[in-house]
Amino acid sequence: MPVRILWIILGFLSTAFAIAGVLLPLVPTTPFLLLAAFAFARSSPRLHSWLVTHPHLGPPITDWRSHGAISRRAKTAAVVVMTATLALGAAMGLSGMLLLVQAAVLCAAAAFVLTRPDGPSAKE
Repeated sequence: MPVRILWIILGFLSTAFAIAGVLLPLVPTTPFLLLAAFAFARSSPRLHSWLVTHPHLGPPITDWRSHGAISRRAKTAAVVVMTATLALGAAMGLSGMLLLVQAAVLCAAAAFVLTRPDGPSAKE
């Protein structure tokens, strides 16, 4: 199977997960959109252009590329998902060491997300 086909498949899967993230509160949208844009940029200029110019899916990609920004809404959703993930791990009875590692990784990820600018739309 040619590599281009694999990139296209990854792009469509990532786009599907991103759309699910729009509808489901615990599924992140922006990381999947960025992955889809990355995959389509390597496989199909037409699909890449469609994604980045889409009125609903394109702005988070543009904000990230232009400003390294993540919207407040996306930040809030990301932190909620991270907190829920840690809580679920605790509820499942994961070992203390595993929870500690999970907490450290999630705190580092949250710190990264929360220290990104809110983007140009937040300043309007």
